Amino acid sequence: MPGEQRGRDRKQHFTRRAFMKGSLALGCAAPLTLAGCDEPAAPLAEQGGKRPNVVFILTDDQRWDQLGCEGHPFLKTPNLDRLAAEGARFANMFVTTSLCSPSRASFLSGLYAHSHGVVNNFTDYPADLPSFPRALQSDGYETAYIGKWHMGEQSDEKRPGFDYWVTHKGQGKYYDTEFNVNGERSVKKGYYTHRVTDMAIDWLKQDRAKPFLLVLGHKAPHTPFTPEEKYEHIYDDIDIPYPETAFQLESKPEWVKQRIDTWHGIYGPLYGFREKFPDRSPESVKHFAHFVRSYTASIKSIDDSVGRVYEALKELGQLDNTLIVFAGDNGMFLGEHGMTDKRTMHEPSIRVPLIVRYPELVKSGTVIEQMALNLDVAPSILDICSAPRLPRVHGMSFKPLFEGRTDEWRTSWYYEYNYEKQFPYTPNVRGVRTDEWKYVHYPHGDGGADRHQAELYNLKDDPGETKNLIDDPASQDKVRELQAELARLMMETDALPDKMPIDEGVKSELPEESIR
Repeated sequence: MPGEQRGRDRKQHFTRRAFMKGSLALGCAAPLTLAGCDEPAAPLAEQGGKRPNVVFILTDDQRWDQLGCEGHPFLKTPNLDRLAAEGARFANMFVTTSLCSPSRASFLSGLYAHSHGVVNNFTDYPADLPSFPRALQSDGYETAYIGKWHMGEQSDEKRPGFDYWVTHKGQGKYYDTEFNVNGERSVKKGYYTHRVTDMAIDWLKQDRAKPFLLVLGHKAPHTPFTPEEKYEHIYDDIDIPYPETAFQLESKPEWVKQRIDTWHGIYGPLYGFREKFPDRSPESVKHFAHFVRSYTASIKSIDDSVGRVYEALKELGQLDNTLIVFAGDNGMFLGEHGMTDKRTMHEPSIRVPLIVRYPELVKSGTVIEQMALNLDVAPSILDICSAPRLPRVHGMSFKPLFEGRTDEWRTSWYYEYNYEKQFPYTPNVRGVRTDEWKYVHYPHGDGGADRHQAELYNLKDDPGETKNLIDDPASQDKVRELQAELARLMMETDALPDKMPIDEGVKSELPEESIR
């Protein structure tokens, strides 16, 4: 069913159910809601229309406010700003799991992590799982993946859905990465961002009779933050203290307070920027400032890359016939709430950029205020290309938003993160966000019953999430309302019974009903 009908149906057919305290165990799951399982649209060729090319650019750990057009105080991104000025900037774009591999799988499939199965950074995208590249390839597109894949990272072999393939094992290196270039491995000397851009432009310039899809996966600005040499010191004169919210932890759960001294906290090792661990010394803020400057400076090269791809498409005469989608795979803490890394449901972790340019559909200077998700990218690209829909998705096509049809768009969405024993600094997370409120639940697997405190924020009045209202007597009706909405969303997406992993170390401490 189309996204509009899906919105109506989900409001009509799901009743609200209250949570059991400390548990998401609400009985049997409801059927999976499918957005796009009706008859596929006829290909553009059959409709007599042209078929747009697609360039999807994905960065790694770039949060939403790391753009000049988002009002960053010192980062200048003229090429990304131009893309937004000539297309649409999504002001409220989120990922449903703030972790690289799960999020990337959701971008490709339109599904939540609990459904596509990539719940950590060590699992590959299932070979038999549909994706929007496979759908476009089957519909006559020539397809290429160039850059960081980061799913099943021990293999650089070609994945289904791509005619041309360039990637590497693991994270890759900022300099001199060995790439598998369509079956042949070689070290590409130089800075990663430039090398993948070179290969992408070379591929774009090949003669072809078909429309094309290019997915360009950047390493930047992932840790260890490494700007290219010409940008390494451009922000040395910028004063960067710890953010004010770094120490406003009184109302936060205990695990948040404990995280500050870990690898994912501001007093941790900061990914090689200092050796002492933990480091609470006054001078350690200098290392933190270096950490933030390096992160920000590495985005400058991404902006340059976007400019080069833009100019290449223009030279080829394909710029306005190409749907360009730019996004980040998850956010990144820069000291907020005492944190670095991502994974949690706080805003710096879950909010990412999304820019879309396609003049035939998108008016210049459009700003989309509705909440969009990484789940929406796959169905949206296929919808805009009039390609066959995926058999099932949890996302919605945002094409109607460009046409001014916003009435049936989502008003809430569900977030999930699964506890990882390799990175025990973040517990299991289940939460719901609306335009104005956020409720976050920490069920089992987070280190003990005393750390199960939930979080509630009024985002309209407190966008920095400084005051946790979970124990506020005046907010208890809102708590119950959002608990019921979270339960409804989990049932709608077939997330119940909950499929989260259980930390065996705390399993015995939990009520029996909470681990069923």
